[in-house]
Amino acid sequence: MSDAGGLAAASESSPYVELDRAAWAALAQAPEQPLTPNEIARLRGLGDALDLREVEQVYLPLSRLLSLYVASAGRLHREQEEFLHRQQPPRTPFVIGLAGSVAVGKSTTARVLQQMLAHWPEHPHVALITTDGFLYPNAELERRGILHRKGFPESYDRKALLRFVIDIKSGKDDVEAPTYSHLVYDVVPDQKVVIKSPDIVIIEGLNVLQPARMREDGRTGLAVSDFFDFSVYVDAALSDIKGWYIDRFLRLRETAFRDPQSYFRKYAQLSHDAAVDEAARIWDEINGPNLVQNVAPTRARANLVLRKDSDHSVRYVRLRKL
Repeated sequence: MSDAGGLAAASESSPYVELDRAAWAALAQAPEQPLTPNEIARLRGLGDALDLREVEQVYLPLSRLLSLYVASAGRLHREQEEFLHRQQPPRTPFVIGLAGSVAVGKSTTARVLQQMLAHWPEHPHVALITTDGFLYPNAELERRGILHRKGFPESYDRKALLRFVIDIKSGKDDVEAPTYSHLVYDVVPDQKVVIKSPDIVIIEGLNVLQPARMREDGRTGLAVSDFFDFSVYVDAALSDIKGWYIDRFLRLRETAFRDPQSYFRKYAQLSHDAAVDEAARIWDEINGPNLVQNVAPTRARANLVLRKDSDHSVRYVRLRKL
């Protein structure tokens, strides 16, 4: 990646357009504030540098761009149905995939985009689904001997996730997704979230941009990302993400980990230094290798990359050319 000062020159000989923070922010072209301070505070994740300026300079231009893509897809749908001489059925939801590492802030990005896109009158119903619900239950992960690899591609029920996305893009009125509790660190049995005829669906998760796997018969199957209309990757330096993960672990040690029902309650009693060591161990053995081996290699498959600086703010944007 080039630095911000070389973005314009790099874009001439690349399939991507790269814009530094100032150039991207200039595309907002809207005097009104899209989110209230209370909404921003509610959407902000632990450690995220989400404030009024970040929303105006980063997420407002992104929501405008995505709205252009949604409108263009709607026009193409109508023209295709006319070409096929078919009575036009309602177009299927516009699906956005959002990927990135643990602790990089992708969940905050997904929540902000959901709120901002829903403010546009053309698509008021925006659903957000995280792929955590499609993890195998802990009991199944233990049976397979991969509980320590939770978050790696093999820990997900990829067939169920693929069926979910296919149902969305097939235009089904009601589509169900399983739910996940970060408190108990497991899928919640018999608890579903129902999506009813959304205009846009955001699917957020570590591995949503993974390519299709090779089948046992040598054929290549379908990938979840085959059904995305647009995809975003939230990126940052590996060392920064590790630091954010440790900082988040320390904050959770003082808050959620103290809940009697928390799966991680044992960490609440650790000293500061012991907690830092434990968080670093978990990162080095699980989250770091997963990022390097599985998540980061999918970055190039995204339509748009949000590159964060060490303070968690977005430094530049890379957009694939049409």
